[in-house]
Amino acid sequence: MATETLSIRIDAETKKRLSALSKRSKRSKSFLAAEAITAYVESEEWQLGELHAGIAELESGREVSHEKVAKWLNSWGRANETKAPR
Repeated sequence: MATETLSIRIDAETKKRLSALSKRSKRSKSFLAAEAITAYVESEEWQLGELHAGIAELESGREVSHEKVAKWLNSWGRANETKAPR
């Protein structure tokens, strides 16, 4: 896969910690930074996707009331545990 260069500014303490981690892990600072950015982007994409999906469900009228969710949560671990509301 082709790569591109990205310049960023970080505080001195974080750079120092990244350097130490780079030495301990025997990985380059660029590799570690790229891995961290990739993980962050994947996490943010997932979160935003889930938020937008939830908003779409609400807008389509497929919401579950707070009362139904609270009743379900309060039943957890009891003999009469209920199924998740839909």
